[in-house]
Amino acid sequence: MLKPLTRPKQKPLSPHFSSGPCKKRPGWSLAQLNNALVGRSHRSQAGKAKLLEVITLSKKILQIPEDYKVAIVPGSDTGAMEMAMWSLLGPRGIDVFAWENFSHIWLTDIVQELKLENVRKFVSYYGTIPDLEKTNPEHDVVFAWNGTSSGVRVPNGDWIDDNRKGLTLCDATSAAFAMQLPWKKLDVTTWSWQKTLGGEGAHGMIALSPRALARLSDHIPAWPMPKLFRMVNKGAVTETLFEGETINTPSLLAVEDALDGLHWAEQIGGLTTLIKRCTENLSVFTKWVEKSTWCTFLAENASIRSESSVCLKITDPDLDPTLYPDLAKTIAKKMQDTNVALDCGAYRTAPPGFRFWSGATIDKQDISLALEWLDYFYYETVTDLK
Repeated sequence: MLKPLTRPKQKPLSPHFSSGPCKKRPGWSLAQLNNALVGRSHRSQAGKAKLLEVITLSKKILQIPEDYKVAIVPGSDTGAMEMAMWSLLGPRGIDVFAWENFSHIWLTDIVQELKLENVRKFVSYYGTIPDLEKTNPEHDVVFAWNGTSSGVRVPNGDWIDDNRKGLTLCDATSAAFAMQLPWKKLDVTTWSWQKTLGGEGAHGMIALSPRALARLSDHIPAWPMPKLFRMVNKGAVTETLFEGETINTPSLLAVEDALDGLHWAEQIGGLTTLIKRCTENLSVFTKWVEKSTWCTFLAENASIRSESSVCLKITDPDLDPTLYPDLAKTIAKKMQDTNVALDCGAYRTAPPGFRFWSGATIDKQDISLALEWLDYFYYETVTDLK
């Protein structure tokens, strides 16, 4: 039975629900970037001071241990993860956990590009997660903390052995600033500016534990190292990398934008408030799904459900499932054409449905209004089909 078609009267104040680059913080404007060091060298004293401030504030807000080193690197989170894998993998066996797009990319690169052997693959489909307890503490481990394309996150770090011999390499690009990360369990952690704090793309960050730093200086990779990946010079870790000297030229306009997001995060209460905003946003989706007769979470298990990247799938029992893909695309286009929710279609290789970024820069009222329109467009489109 179809619901009556009542067109919502109010739209979200912001239609931005893209999963990357993500929505800017509330109240953001280009005027916030007036102090950007445009036209200046990133190697000038002022330029390095700005870069170091990004590192220092990130470390403070994320509550990263003092003895960990943090650096700004090229290529967004992808560049940071590739840098970590090319620099550190090889001495031990490797366990790779893949359940969404990017963790599958890391697996492909490890096996096909680096051609490493003794690789154990733990793979599952969108909406699920492999058995993390199968990891071998003697091996290096590569995984994503949160799958932006699947809406699935790691529930906790209990499965990581405190006395492990291998390193943990964690892609945390859509988890950093949105979830509490157990830093002592993570040896290499990467993220980008373009996610939870709504920064610009192209710049990544990497945090290295003392164990990772030791591997970095002791291990010599069996392959040539591109300049963009080099964190070691003449057998010694490049310490200046963690003091604001970058490998290549960063955008100082993007740096200023990153600082704006970090200052906002600090002003509203830091990580505690950021996580609270994400949790409250997820609760809006949860209440809506509980009442929906046609849609549910892609991650059906609540314990692994992401609070920053919410993925939904069509499950209407009264509709032929072969209609789901076109239906989802039509609805996502309507959401965009009416400026209700931009970029809310499911990831291209995920089951047909929708993907909404729900990180800390998103206001829960906007989510509630967007979901009213999602319901409206669904029933309008289904009625046209019938």
